[in-house]
Amino acid sequence: MEKILVTFPTPRMTKILLKEYETIYNDEERVLSKEEIIELGKDATALLTTLVDRIDRDIIFSLPKLKVISNCAAGYDNIDIKAAKERKIAVTNTPGIVSKATADIAMLLMLAVSRRLFEANNFLKAGKFQGWRFNLFQGIGLHRKILGIIGMGNIGREVARRAIGFGMRVIYHNRHRIPEAEERVLSASYYSLEDLLKTADIISLHVPLTPETYHLINKERLELLKPNAILINTARGPVVDEKALIKVLKERRIYGAGLDVFENEPYIPQELMELDNVVLLPHIGTATIETRQTMLIDAIQNMVKVFDGERPDSFVYLPE
Repeated sequence: MEKILVTFPTPRMTKILLKEYETIYNDEERVLSKEEIIELGKDATALLTTLVDRIDRDIIFSLPKLKVISNCAAGYDNIDIKAAKERKIAVTNTPGIVSKATADIAMLLMLAVSRRLFEANNFLKAGKFQGWRFNLFQGIGLHRKILGIIGMGNIGREVARRAIGFGMRVIYHNRHRIPEAEERVLSASYYSLEDLLKTADIISLHVPLTPETYHLINKERLELLKPNAILINTARGPVVDEKALIKVLKERRIYGAGLDVFENEPYIPQELMELDNVVLLPHIGTATIETRQTMLIDAIQNMVKVFDGERPDSFVYLPE
């Protein structure tokens, strides 16, 4: 019988879906340590994980029966793919379902930063509101602004669709230019990365974290942004050089930033939290009931298909 280690708390339906398998559950709201994963998973043929579980080389080579790592996330930078390939362990993920929820959060951050939403909220709750004033919390409107999307995958495309509804002009940069027919549907124009950064009023990041995208937005590229630019990151924290961004925000060299991800989660620099021109969220891009349930179902189905010798719907690596 296949044996599964589920590393994170899950809804009751998980036990129904996995009733045919011998399963160990982590029901505590904490991340398992490396040592705990190795001990609990010593006989496991599958790990059901999330993006906070660091499945490194030590773990992969310490679980002799492991066949599949099913990541309940779109990204997979938490897993040592090279080690998994060496051991011919399948790695699956759940990229499709996260797109709409993450795009919604990207748009929420654009609105929150541009319209100074949380500044206004805190002002009112502090008892400072004395009635309507002409200049009170004037922000920036999104209509007719240029949105620069970096990474035109599933999430980037969903953001582009939403931006059209706000009357924004969409430009994008991607490793590969998307088909012209799709560009027309999304009213999107392809730009080089540097030209996009110089042109866009709002930059929204939607790239995976890889060695190539680590600090993609660095000190030099931040200096290309317009003085009224807004940077949105719902991708992965290390895509942005956080120290360089803090400096730019403190010096008011851009209008603001909206971040759902951070370079060293869960640590957030105090300097960043003290700024009033940045909106911070605790990595909730996919946090809708519907999205998380579907992610879990997809992750389980991917895992079961590997057990059954079938091709999973989404995978990072599948042994031949």
